[in-house]
Amino acid sequence: MSADFQLQANVIDLFANTITPATLHVADRRIQRITPTGATAPDPTLPYALPGFVDAHVHVESSLLVPSEFARLAVVHGTVATVSDPHEIGNVLGVTGVKYMLESGAQVPFKFCFGAPSCVPATPFETAGAEITAADIEALFQEHPEIGYLAEMMNWPGVLQRDADVMEKIRLAQQYSRPVDGHAPGLRGEDARQYAATGISTDHECFTAEEALDKLAVGMKILVREGSAARNFEALIDLLPEHYKHMMFCSDDKHPDTLVLGHINQLVQRAVSRGQDVLKVLRVACRNPVEHYNLPVGLLREGDPADFIVVDNLTDFSVQQTYLNGELVAEKGQTLIPAVPVVVVNNFHTTPVHPSDFQVVAPQAAATVRVIECFDGQLITARHDLPARVENGLILPDLAQDVLKLTVVNRYQPAAPAVSFIQGFGLKRGALASSVGHDSHNITAVGCDDESLARAVNLVIAAQGGLAVVSPDGEELVLPLPVAGLMSDQEGYHVAEAYAAIDALSKQLGSPLQAPFMTLSFMALLVIPSLKLSDKGLFDGEAFRFVEAVV
Repeated sequence: MSADFQLQANVIDLFANTITPATLHVADRRIQRITPTGATAPDPTLPYALPGFVDAHVHVESSLLVPSEFARLAVVHGTVATVSDPHEIGNVLGVTGVKYMLESGAQVPFKFCFGAPSCVPATPFETAGAEITAADIEALFQEHPEIGYLAEMMNWPGVLQRDADVMEKIRLAQQYSRPVDGHAPGLRGEDARQYAATGISTDHECFTAEEALDKLAVGMKILVREGSAARNFEALIDLLPEHYKHMMFCSDDKHPDTLVLGHINQLVQRAVSRGQDVLKVLRVACRNPVEHYNLPVGLLREGDPADFIVVDNLTDFSVQQTYLNGELVAEKGQTLIPAVPVVVVNNFHTTPVHPSDFQVVAPQAAATVRVIECFDGQLITARHDLPARVENGLILPDLAQDVLKLTVVNRYQPAAPAVSFIQGFGLKRGALASSVGHDSHNITAVGCDDESLARAVNLVIAAQGGLAVVSPDGEELVLPLPVAGLMSDQEGYHVAEAYAAIDALSKQLGSPLQAPFMTLSFMALLVIPSLKLSDKGLFDGEAFRFVEAVV
């Protein structure tokens, strides 16, 4: 429950661009008055009060936590709200999944703004568990006013071609006065102009400053993304001094082990440490997303909801307290939001696999394979045509060249696995498997041999969703994800600890990647070029068509 209280602090006003010693008077969940002390400079004996941080684009499911548990961890770092795309659970359970996220988020005081997923399924080149139609989106807007926006429009070719279904979804968002989020990696020049001309207002996929400038020039807002897999902070942060009014911070995907350590507060700290103006940085982190998405989040003005944080200084931004609607929800590194029971929902229907399911027959003694190359901290991949290692008529992984097998197994119905080859994971033995496989969330696995692949995939199947890592000597770890095969039903800090253990074992098997499971989850993301794998086969994201794994 919220209480009436007063707080003395150096109050940061992101509208007047001032830092003023004052007393905050909080009552009835709102900032009733802000009474300056009369001093003209910050008081070094006082802490700083500022609006709470907002993650302007995140898939809560990527934390492996349900919304109520995500909130318990996020408030510790001063996050008071997120703009959350429930696209992942939407691909598994459709509208039912979106409503699940709304219901879970409503159990805690955190301010979730969920969107209506625009691309479920993301493409026709993969098997998803559900579909969300334009009619479904309109029903969500009508029945759930808390649905705040049309979530990222990943079908950028459909936008440029003015596909009727794509345009109808955008039209509905405009009819119901909802902003439209973008997703257009690499789109520049006239294509960027045409994309923005439809009313799409943001992009979080820029991985170069030049691309971001093209999109800023046509009126789009740029989200600086720094998550567990994709990291674009260094490429974009120097745009902030000139373009801070049109930028926001986001994580996109945040695994639990990194969420325990920090959130948007880390990006604020990094930006300020580089000499960026603190008030401009805080506008990006706090004010801009609230205004763009019309969030019901206070910005530390008289009459606003009492959503704010208290930090001890403006250098490391160590969060001392987090308030939501006047309620103290975190203090000195401890969450004060009670855990709530987690309801389990799922859509998982497949049968165990066998090592022989992953065999790739060589058409001749000397064969060439198309190999996906993955990169640490990036969602994009490259393609290489390499000589295959052929033995007894089969194409095998080539550990000396870091060429491993990659597979995607349909989790919604029994089907033959799709198999290809990949570089960049660096495993020397064993395999990893995960039911978190963007966007359709089939089972994605990478491994050094067929036996390990089968063991890892079958562990995920037995758990009805989860992450698994196995070694040839019998060692194995599983993190069950029974909620849609995406999220745990356990307490957040426990999940973070379990994830850290499974992540550590994957690195002991040789992977040099910072987040091997996060990278693995994007190897089936067909809308990010250049080469990816779906349950239906190897897909060229630039030509937008299937190609053969063996040339």
